[in-house]
Amino acid sequence: MEKRVVFKNRWLPYILVTPQIAITLVFFIWPASQALKQSVFIEDPFGLSSEFVWFDNFIELFSDPHYLGSLKTTAIFSVSTSFLALSTALLFAVMADRVIKGAAVYKAALLWPYAVAPAVAGVLWLFMFSPTNGILALTLKSLGYNWNHVLNGRQAMVLVVIAASWKQIAYNFLFFLAGLQMIPKSLIEAAAIDGARPAKRFWTIVFPLLSPTTFFLLVVNVVYAFFDTFGIIHAVTQGGPYKATDILVYKVYSDGFIGLDLGGSAAQSVVLMAIVVTLTVIQFRYLERRVQY
Repeated sequence: MEKRVVFKNRWLPYILVTPQIAITLVFFIWPASQALKQSVFIEDPFGLSSEFVWFDNFIELFSDPHYLGSLKTTAIFSVSTSFLALSTALLFAVMADRVIKGAAVYKAALLWPYAVAPAVAGVLWLFMFSPTNGILALTLKSLGYNWNHVLNGRQAMVLVVIAASWKQIAYNFLFFLAGLQMIPKSLIEAAAIDGARPAKRFWTIVFPLLSPTTFFLLVVNVVYAFFDTFGIIHAVTQGGPYKATDILVYKVYSDGFIGLDLGGSAAQSVVLMAIVVTLTVIQFRYLERRVQY
């Protein structure tokens, strides 16, 4: 028999959700509406005058080769970051789930990076890959590979991908580990008795049962790569060298707050929001079909 919660006071449910509605209105709906409004205006840097230009900001945006290059850079960065963070976290979760002695120590150590702010995570990896005295850069140099992300765009992209992935691994690890612990051990033991090797047991039993967790983390990691990595980019490369790491969210900042192109920056934020919403809808529309709940 289905149980339903009934409130004696008819206004109590509305009172309980009022704080969340207020937060959504103040920190999402209102800023989004302001961005939509500014995207069809050209404003002076001081906000003293504005001119309604319809969709000229968007037309200029998609005719700008630097913006189209930023779209490509964002796609490479987001795919690389999401894949590296998810695959590494899954590997760590599988290994930690098998540990018997000292399991709490391993799990706590793997969760620590999540408490680090994105900018701090970027600075930590920047120190280690510093071309002059970074321990990892000097190690690569001793192996015959010259590392200098200040001049090499590909190396700069590798650096920010590593920093962004390292920051997100702990979050993914927590959910993957919880998902692994919810899988009945009897299923795995039965497959082992039938002669299935560990790799086959993982891909035919464990991973399909982790599909709801994997789908949830995929959506979260895509949003993270598009928005929450701003601090890492700003602390490590500032979009350089030669705009090699100038992802969309950082270009919104650089054009709006540094270039003082308020209308163009607002148009970029609208496009960025539309891209993320579209990707999320596509994931729920097509990828969720493969999820086994």
